[in-house]
Amino acid sequence: MPPPRTRGTALRHRLAELRGPDVPAKALDARALAALAANPGCKRRAILDGAGVNKAVLADALGSPSAFGQSQFAFMRGNAFEAKVKADGGAELLRLVHEKLDPGAEPPTRARVPELAAIGPEGRAARTALALREASEAAAWTLLDHPMLALDVAGSPAFLEPDAVVVHPDGSWTVVEIKSFPMLDGSADPAKVGAAARQSAVYVLALEEVAAQLKPAPRVRHRVLLVCPKDFSNLPTASAVDVRKQRAVTGRQLARLTRIEDIADTLPEGTCFAPDRPPAELTAAVESVPAAYAPECLAACELAFHCRDRSRASGAVTTLGRSLRAELGDLTTVDEVLSAAHGESGDPDDPAVAALRRAAELRAEALRDAAERQGQLPGSATGLRLVEPLESVPGGGAR
Repeated sequence: MPPPRTRGTALRHRLAELRGPDVPAKALDARALAALAANPGCKRRAILDGAGVNKAVLADALGSPSAFGQSQFAFMRGNAFEAKVKADGGAELLRLVHEKLDPGAEPPTRARVPELAAIGPEGRAARTALALREASEAAAWTLLDHPMLALDVAGSPAFLEPDAVVVHPDGSWTVVEIKSFPMLDGSADPAKVGAAARQSAVYVLALEEVAAQLKPAPRVRHRVLLVCPKDFSNLPTASAVDVRKQRAVTGRQLARLTRIEDIADTLPEGTCFAPDRPPAELTAAVESVPAAYAPECLAACELAFHCRDRSRASGAVTTLGRSLRAELGDLTTVDEVLSAAHGESGDPDDPAVAALRRAAELRAEALRDAAERQGQLPGSATGLRLVEPLESVPGGGAR
């Protein structure tokens, strides 16, 4: 008889069925995990990422291709710069770590660079954990090049690969993030730095899980090293980035994620996201999982165009932004908002409804004043309406 299936094995089998029997799993990296944590209410992204579905291929199969992602040129440039930073056993990288984060320690004249190769992500994660423990006990500068870390995400393990982790002589650990965007006069693009900080915060969380298994637990530093090209050259420079805020937010958002097995249990029998399925069947499978679209998804998710079209078709107010959605309270669709504004529905004591009705009154008053002024101009027709009423505009949008 076959061995009994454990809960973890059953979940992996279920996720493989959702992905497709012949479809390889796409690893969930820190960038995708940070984007998932930024939108914890999206069950669609949670189950697709948990099952290892390639969302770019899925978007193409749905007829809504996305331009999201890194260009091949940027990818090659980033790899070349990373190789330059790590040349000579990471001597320049360790010098930057010493200079920016630990100047009081002994200079890193020689560093240990342990071998981290192993079979499969689980094996590499175990080998990384062993190397981190040995480096902490050795009390010497150690460079871990592309270690593998495991982080529990909604009940399913995610394997993450930071650019590097440095172990200091005092046994503490530092995440190193290497980016190819320039640092001009000591500063870089704030949006790109923020994205790198959120990505590094995910690595910090994963390192803290590894550290928690050791006695005594090593200190995981919350100041990470961001390495970038200096000005317009290819020479590396670095800056220390405090990710405590990003780490707290990401940890809190990941904790809010619905467990993946709970989402999988709600799906219809036979649901599969394999891109070779018929378009109608594939669309039905995707639509069977609730999404939480917001304009921010356009910069973070390959399925954003598909979800935006569906959100617009349903008249969801989240299409206009999360801040507006928060202001409208229980009003979730454009039709509900217009009906409340015109006094056709809604509780008058609701602050959102009262604000909408006041705004509608001010708009109507402004239109009357504009029409009266237009009627007083020479050669103009009395009562000419400059702007159509809101309810007469197709789709309910303002003109």
